Amino acid sequence: MPAENDRMGNGSVETHEESQEEASVATSDDHLADLYKKMALIRTFEEATQRGFRQGKIGGYLHVYIGQEAVATGFIDAYKEGDKVITAYRDHAFPLLLGSDPKETMAELYGKRTGLAKGKGGSMHLFDIERGFYGGWGIVGGHVPIGVGMGYALRYNETDQICQLYLGDGAVNIGPFHEAANLAGLWGRDGMNATLFIVENNQYGMGTSVARSTAMTDLSAKFNAYGIENEKVDGMDLEAVLECAHRVTEQVRETGKPYAVEAITYRTAPHGAADFFEKYRTKDEVKKWRERDPIGLLEHKLLERGTLDEDRIEEIKDEMKETIDEVTTFAEESEEPPIEELYTDVYAGEDEYMGEEE
Repeated sequence: MPAENDRMGNGSVETHEESQEEASVATSDDHLADLYKKMALIRTFEEATQRGFRQGKIGGYLHVYIGQEAVATGFIDAYKEGDKVITAYRDHAFPLLLGSDPKETMAELYGKRTGLAKGKGGSMHLFDIERGFYGGWGIVGGHVPIGVGMGYALRYNETDQICQLYLGDGAVNIGPFHEAANLAGLWGRDGMNATLFIVENNQYGMGTSVARSTAMTDLSAKFNAYGIENEKVDGMDLEAVLECAHRVTEQVRETGKPYAVEAITYRTAPHGAADFFEKYRTKDEVKKWRERDPIGLLEHKLLERGTLDEDRIEEIKDEMKETIDEVTTFAEESEEPPIEELYTDVYAGEDEYMGEEE
């Protein structure tokens, strides 16, 4: 494992040696082109949310996925109906990849009644149970025990479904992470925890680098303490993520044992939309990582292989822009939720209006 300052800022990645030797997942160029469109949609969506936030149209707080698109795109590609997905607050890409309506997703960020959670969740608490998406959680590491619990429940109910549990590098220092990882390893010995941990190591927990927040910067190795098999993957390379995702997903399905992947990635956007100054990292560091932008890398491969040409790439970008313009217009023109919504979805079961009786 290289020292953190050898890895930070230069865009280089150390990955699991065995996975480098294995053949790539059988993915057609046409499929890669389809995934390129999805990544372009995510990027365009996120850029629009940044504008909306800075115009005062999106309330609360906002964390975008710019630079990390290959991670979720690659792992969600291995998703099967009945699987569960749970993540932290950098969550916009996940419902888009799982098939949620982009208009409803944007409307949620705008706090409108047409949103995925009726405008009550906002950016950090997206939710779409019909498509297997269980959030969007705003407390760092707070969702990890929930994801492990879902991984247990799926095996308890004798399914071959899994829970994709995404967490950031900052969450591996949180107590609930260690408690949940211990339980996952314990239950996994009997094939009773189908949890796939996906650590999105984007190098920083807010403005604190990994080297300044954890004594051991090899985050995947932390899972060894709990008997959970693990590896790293280049989170900027979609094909590398696809190979890893399909392989380890099938292993978790077949064995019921948890697995952990540390995806080495980088958020080229600020931590949050209100983070204007970014004094914790240098412009040169960001520039070097942008040279390995996951969308740019994929574009280069598709052009080199003749799958897409420059004209088609520009057409796709224009199509995504047109789509997101429509999405944003829908969100802006949608109605605010009525005051009665304050009293719905508070308790399980039938909603009760707690206002004055007529």
